[in-house]
Amino acid sequence: MTKVYVITVLVMFLWGMNLPLLKYLLTFVGPITLTGFRILLAAISVFVILSVMGLVRLPRGKEWLYIFGGALLNVTMHHYFLNVGLTETSGTSAGLILGTGPVLTAVLTALILRNYPSRLQWVGVAFGFVGVSSVTLLNGGEFTGLSMADSFIFIAILTQVLSFLIIAKAARTLDPRLLTGYMLLIGSVVLIVLGFIQEPGEWRVMLETPPKFWLGFAASGIIGTAIGHMLYNAAVGEIGPTKAAIFINLNTLFSLLGSVVFLGESLTMRHLFAFVLIIIGVILGSGAAQDLWKAKKQKRDEMERMS
Repeated sequence: MTKVYVITVLVMFLWGMNLPLLKYLLTFVGPITLTGFRILLAAISVFVILSVMGLVRLPRGKEWLYIFGGALLNVTMHHYFLNVGLTETSGTSAGLILGTGPVLTAVLTALILRNYPSRLQWVGVAFGFVGVSSVTLLNGGEFTGLSMADSFIFIAILTQVLSFLIIAKAARTLDPRLLTGYMLLIGSVVLIVLGFIQEPGEWRVMLETPPKFWLGFAASGIIGTAIGHMLYNAAVGEIGPTKAAIFINLNTLFSLLGSVVFLGESLTMRHLFAFVLIIIGVILGSGAAQDLWKAKKQKRDEMERMS
C-alpha cells in the first residue's frame, strides 16, 4: 500500500508541474487544438508502453461502455473545460479549484457507490477543502466568488471525479492502464474534431511554433498525461476513488509552486497556510495515518505477546 501512496504522490507532482506548463503552451496555440493533439500523443505513448508490457487486448462487452463513458468525462470534457478555462484564469486559481476534487469524490462515492469513508477520512477531506477554499474564494480578505473561467475549471474537475467512479468499476475486469489508453485515444479524436470546428487554422499555427514549444508539448503529453494518467488510474483501481482522490490536494500544492517558479505568480501567507491544511488533509484522508497507527499497534501487540 505504501508503494501506491508514493506513486500517487509522484503523479501529483507531475500533474502539478504540468499545469503551469499547459498555461505556457496555450500562449502559442488555441486550447482545443493543443489539447486534442497532446492527448493523441499521450494515447500513442500509452499503447507503445503497454505493447512492450504485453498488456494490449480488445475490450469485451460492457468494457466498451466504461471506455466511452470514461473518455467522454475524463478526457473530452475534463480537458476541454480545463484548457479553455486556463486561457482566462491564473495558474494558481486553477490549481486551487482542482483541489476541490477530493471533496467531490468523497461525496459522490458515498452517494453513488455507497462506499462511505471513515470518520478520520472525512476529517482529512474537510481539512483539505478548507485549505483549498481559503485561497480560492478569498482575495484580500474579501469573498470574490468564481469567474466564468474558474467555473470551467470547476466543471473540469467535476467531470474528472465522475470518471473516477467509472474507472473504479471498470478496473474489476479491465486493466486501468489499458483503459487509460483507450479513453485517451477516443477522447483525443473527439477533441481534434472539435478543434477543427471551433479553431479552424490553429493546426497550421501549431506547425509554426518554435522548438521549445515542442519540447514542452512532448513533456506534457508523454510524462504529464500518458504516464501520469496510467499510474493514477491504476491507483484508483487498487485503493478506490476516495483514497486516490485525496492526493489531488497535493496537485494543488505542486501546481501553485510550479506557477510561482515558472510563471512568476505570487505566493502569499494564505497559500502557505493552505499548504499546511492540505498536507494534514492528505495524511488523514488518504488513510495513511490509519495505516501507520494500525501498523504501530500491531507491532506493539506482537512485542507484548513475545514478552
